[in-house]
Amino acid sequence: MSGGRTGGGVRVAGEGARKVGEVRAAADAGVNLPALRSHNTALVLDLLRRAGVEGISRLELAERTGLTPQAVSKITGRLRDAGLAAEAGRRASTGGKPRTVLRLVPEAGHAVGVHLDRDALRLVLVNLAGTVVGERCTDVDLGAGAEAVVAAVAGEVEALVDGWARSGGRPSGTDADAVAAGPDADTDAVAAGPDAVAAGPDVDADAAWPDVDADAVAAGPGANGDVGVSGRTDPAPEAAPPAAPAPPAAATPFPPPPLLGVGVALPGPLDHTRGVLHRVTGFAEWDGFPLRDALGERLGVPVAVDKDTNAAALGLAVAGERGSFAYLHLGTGLGAGLVIDGVVRRGARTAAGEFGHQVVQLDGPPCDCGDRGCVEALCLTAVSRGDLAEAARVLGIAAGNLVALLDIDLVLLGGRTVITAPEVFLRGVGAVLDERARRAGEPPVPVRTVPGDIAEGAAQLVLAPLFGRADA
Repeated sequence: MSGGRTGGGVRVAGEGARKVGEVRAAADAGVNLPALRSHNTALVLDLLRRAGVEGISRLELAERTGLTPQAVSKITGRLRDAGLAAEAGRRASTGGKPRTVLRLVPEAGHAVGVHLDRDALRLVLVNLAGTVVGERCTDVDLGAGAEAVVAAVAGEVEALVDGWARSGGRPSGTDADAVAAGPDADTDAVAAGPDAVAAGPDVDADAAWPDVDADAVAAGPGANGDVGVSGRTDPAPEAAPPAAPAPPAAATPFPPPPLLGVGVALPGPLDHTRGVLHRVTGFAEWDGFPLRDALGERLGVPVAVDKDTNAAALGLAVAGERGSFAYLHLGTGLGAGLVIDGVVRRGARTAAGEFGHQVVQLDGPPCDCGDRGCVEALCLTAVSRGDLAEAARVLGIAAGNLVALLDIDLVLLGGRTVITAPEVFLRGVGAVLDERARRAGEPPVPVRTVPGDIAEGAAQLVLAPLFGRADA
């Protein structure tokens, strides 16, 4: 794979304020004209993304952004020239000229999201609309050493993107093809595997992948349209058996999707700004390792690094969760992602949300962090002995501390342990929070379980700034 790597991390158009009302504050901070243009472009791109396949007219874009129609026309013209926007038809006239509507072109850019857990690796390839179009999963040992793990991640990223390219733009992955394809996918074609190259019905492959003769690729090398349909002629009895046909040459591969970058989410603590790991709980040997730069040098594309819970929280916020909430993730460890007033809060040292290492039992069992009586140690101990109800109660106590400290509106639960018994955790955490609210005379804070997909959230570390989310 090739591309320009920026040592300062992922920097794409759209960084800056997320709302028109914030332009003045941004200007006070010294925003120059190109930055303002990027901000306006991000506003338009975000509205195109949210409009979906139905699209949105230039007039509506002007009304919702507060930009002049002339400014919107210039921005949408640049987006069309760049292949990021396209016409989506016309709306019926209500008395004037029918309005042309525009839509985002999801295939114009992609990002890879990587969830690097202590014992597993999951990667997704998503397009600009955030739709997963490819997936890979494998085992990994975070204790195998930085170089070995970086090599494994880089190899899986390349395999994911190459598999997508070989499939002709069809969803691909390992044991997840149908899931990644989505409910409307051609399941027969997906089942053929990532090496099946076909344009498929109702797909304009030439438009998606220019300079490629999709029909020729689908038919195979040397195909003339008659392959496999010509009449059969039996040889004469005295004729020698026909020689085995030579194996066909490999089909011309489709070009890989435009890759904007790779987002990596893994357990903390770490420095999100520099992409440098600290003493990952249980894996002290990673302390000080520059993961962002090491992986970026291997792949040749921008890389962003963040804690797994922050990535999941970002993904939830982008997907539509509003207000102030905490995402609590219980898997091989316990952490939290915090969204306050719609913005992911990491803290000055990316240390906000080290939720699992709050001490709730003095002189309790030792934790891998070096302390005693941490919530993570208590929860994982209860899980190890099969007492999920106790794990949920402890988690509820810690969640109550968080609610009291930050006055959040919502608690979301996720992670592989929660997924195994969602009702147990909903009841346990909810009961503790309800009792706390009753004592305080306050309305109870709602609790829900969510997928909290960390890999998809990691992809948003790359994509979200393009649509104006500076907190990514």
